[in-house]
Amino acid sequence: MSSVPTGRLAPVLRWIGITLVVLLALQLLVLFSGWNWAEESFRQLFVQILVSQAPMPLVGLVLMLIGARLEGQQGRTPLRITSAVLSIVLALGMLIAIPVSISGDRAMSEQADQQLQAGKGQLAMMRSQMAAATPEALDQLVAQAEQAGQLPAKATPQQKRDLVKQLMSRQVQRAQDQLDQQQKARDISVNQRRIGGTASAVVLLVAFVFLALAALL
Repeated sequence: MSSVPTGRLAPVLRWIGITLVVLLALQLLVLFSGWNWAEESFRQLFVQILVSQAPMPLVGLVLMLIGARLEGQQGRTPLRITSAVLSIVLALGMLIAIPVSISGDRAMSEQADQQLQAGKGQLAMMRSQMAAATPEALDQLVAQAEQAGQLPAKATPQQKRDLVKQLMSRQVQRAQDQLDQQQKARDISVNQRRIGGTASAVVLLVAFVFLALAALL
């Protein structure tokens, strides 16, 4: 009684596996139409799609091999050889994706560091301006704050200077908070890219190699 369901399940698994492999091929086909490997942005996009979608053909190839096993196929059948070839091709794709992903990680990290350095420079300038503010400079800031309606009209000149200093302190604190948020966002983004890109490519490389061996042995 169990042989009938197994016989029906094998071709279903095989066709589901083929479908999953074809879906990845269709997504990569869109990139092949505008192939430009010399451009860094294209390489990063290609690797991103390849690595993020590679688990789909991995599952598909496993289902194809399971279907072949349920059908009782022995030896290196065309289905097994096809699965092995596809696994090797995808493993080579992961092997290429690893250095490209590392290069993208480095470029992204450097860009984020440059933005953080620019923010730190602006913050240091704001602090130095506040520390070195002369009475004349404070009076100019008081006049600007009065025009903007940020100071009470009945305040004394000294009170207005103190209020301006408080405004400057709040601006510096907001800038510091924004810089801290940028630092956290930078760390999360870099770590996410390393784990989701480079580390995933390494894991998938090993998985496809083992899958190719399983298909041939």
